[in-house]
Amino acid sequence: MWGDPVVTRYISEQAFTREQSWSKILRYAGLWALLGFGYWAVEESASGRFVGEVGFADFRRDMTPSLGDAPEAGWVLAASAHGAGFATEALRAALAWSDQHLPGRATVCLIDPGNVPSLRVADKCGYREIAQGSYHGDPAIVMRRG
Repeated sequence: MWGDPVVTRYISEQAFTREQSWSKILRYAGLWALLGFGYWAVEESASGRFVGEVGFADFRRDMTPSLGDAPEAGWVLAASAHGAGFATEALRAALAWSDQHLPGRATVCLIDPGNVPSLRVADKCGYREIAQGSYHGDPAIVMRRG
């Protein structure tokens, strides 16, 4: 999934290599071990097919404005799953988990302004724009829920 330029077009300047993808998976495991939250694999319930990832992180991003210490929600889907409603369903499930396990904590998300589908998902799930900023020199919309 991470090696597909369709998937990474709003996340990275280029598709991830096998090494970069593996590092990402290891990073995800570290989130759970150190922070008590992290990412889940998203599967299609009918087939069990892997369709993406959803979860929370604290990547300590060096950006303006700062995300502070709020868990950062994120979601990414394989190109074959785009437009099928998986992102909204998965994010809602992750937010239900966070409401139970991280009560009273606001969450944030960072979205490329050109990523209209993700902006729609965030809006449907209760995120509202709080700032426009930049990350690694690229424009970014910062949204908050809670």
